[in-house]
Amino acid sequence: MTRERLISLDVFRGLTILLMTIVNNPGDWGNVFPPLLHSQWNGCTPTDLVFPFFIFIMGVAVPLAMPTKTWEKTTFNKILVRSLRMFCLGIFFNFFAKIQLFGLDGIPLLIGRLAITIAVGYALMGSFSSKVKNILAFSILFIYLFLAYSGIQAYHDVRLPGVLQRIAIVYFVVSLLYLKTTQKKQIITGVVLLLGYWAAMTLIPIPGIGAANLEKGTNLASWIDSILLKGHMYHETITWDPEGILSTIPSVVNGIVGLLIGQILLQGLGKTQKVQKMAVIGVALIIGGLLWSILFPINKSLWTSSYVLYTTGLATTVLAILYYVIDIADYKKGFKLFLIWGVNPMIVFFASEIIPQALVMIEFQNPHHPTEKINLLDYLYSFGIAPFFNNPMTASFAGALVYVAIWTFILWIFYKKKLIFKV
Repeated sequence: MTRERLISLDVFRGLTILLMTIVNNPGDWGNVFPPLLHSQWNGCTPTDLVFPFFIFIMGVAVPLAMPTKTWEKTTFNKILVRSLRMFCLGIFFNFFAKIQLFGLDGIPLLIGRLAITIAVGYALMGSFSSKVKNILAFSILFIYLFLAYSGIQAYHDVRLPGVLQRIAIVYFVVSLLYLKTTQKKQIITGVVLLLGYWAAMTLIPIPGIGAANLEKGTNLASWIDSILLKGHMYHETITWDPEGILSTIPSVVNGIVGLLIGQILLQGLGKTQKVQKMAVIGVALIIGGLLWSILFPINKSLWTSSYVLYTTGLATTVLAILYYVIDIADYKKGFKLFLIWGVNPMIVFFASEIIPQALVMIEFQNPHHPTEKINLLDYLYSFGIAPFFNNPMTASFAGALVYVAIWTFILWIFYKKKLIFKV
């Protein structure tokens, strides 16, 4: 049994990935409007909502994709392979700039890296038999791990965690929870994970440091990352990773809440009742997150329990509004842009991470400073966008919007041709 796509969910996904593209691609990282930056530590900006919204949306989609909730012999394998494919796509972003080929440099090296990118992208997003998908996913993962821990200098510090990697892990756990447990057990699991994480972060002393704390670099999550991910974190000069090991545990609850909302959408209730139920849950989660933040501050880098409640509450509320406007009031005008973005998120995830890295590799003489070199990405911004604006922050924002416009054109072509890229 399959169901038609839920337009409001596609629109929500489109809104989220469009915002992600804007915040990840400013024209000038030195001049960015504050709401388009992550909080320095505690707190939550609009940018801090992107990642948890993605996980929530993924959770909602799980029951919508498997409404009959049947466990077949091949079900586990499909879930595992899809998770592995997402995980491997995410790791490749971190490998791209590290790839070395026969001593090549400059454009020849870029061509080689792009050729490998196309091969990896096809292997992980192409349509193959289940057996071939298995072989490709496990083989690519083995190659990654071999390179990372082989002692080869080019890959000795390549980062292993990341956004897609965390989404893949949460997808795997949430899918199994959906198929093998009741809603009551899913709720209990979520509560236990959030309370357990809170207790661990606030009560367990940190070896070699002292009492439990929630500060940068000295908290329990940071200590675990420094032991298990040493040399393979976000940046070699810090001892923790924003998508680290321990902080992945509470992120599962973002997926569980999405899973529960998805099951509400499948219930035999009237659409208005579903909206009311989602709205109540959304507001309750927001309030719960704000109250918990008094003891356990809202913090994306630590993915605190209060952050989970707050962001899932906002996500539930936004989805309720979109569901009412689009699926009940049947008002779809003005949402086509977000729909085009929402039905094809994986290709944007993959390619938009690679393109800026590729453009940076293309260097030539700076027209204004003949003795200096400038890369193509900086050149396009400095000479094609920035001169038209007096405010550097506005110019930087315009750079992001130009990138969005280019992607919108590409995604519109895919939408018209009904090309959807999946893992």
